[in-house]
Amino acid sequence: MTSPTETAILAGGCFWCTEAVFDAVRGVAHVESGYIGGTIPNPSYEAVCSGRTGHAEAVKIDFDPAEISFAEILDIFFATHNPTTLNRQGADTGTQYRSAIFPLSPAQAAEANAAIARHQENWPDPIVTSIEPEAPWYVAEPYHQRYFERNGTSNGYCAAVVAPKLAKFRKAYAARLKA
Repeated sequence: MTSPTETAILAGGCFWCTEAVFDAVRGVAHVESGYIGGTIPNPSYEAVCSGRTGHAEAVKIDFDPAEISFAEILDIFFATHNPTTLNRQGADTGTQYRSAIFPLSPAQAAEANAAIARHQENWPDPIVTSIEPEAPWYVAEPYHQRYFERNGTSNGYCAAVVAPKLAKFRKAYAARLKA
């Protein structure tokens, strides 16, 4: 990628799933798992999982807007998680698993609102994805980075949850995949 990158921060449940999806997208330069939207600095995974910090498990996506737009990033986001379940993705429950967009500019905030309106017609229940203010980003522990890539065949959660979600994404978005 030769053009300047932009950044998107999205929370769509477990960051292992969201990271695995966006790692495969053409135009995405880097995906980092982390925590955002909470009340304490430098939270640990254990603290976030307690549900008492207010942080969401999220991903920070650096992308080339000449190859993929923020709107397309949001389309993939809405297609690869359930934005209608409050503080829940499948069996994962708690505010750390909320569906949220953290816009980094007024243009991203406007696009986030447009994406929610655009995708509402695809869901029978109301979308509960929140649009939250920019907040400090905390990188998750090293063992969470590229987790599915490193543990996909040996971790039960990855095999049961991440792999099927990734397979469905790859089928639906074959034209958007990295070579």
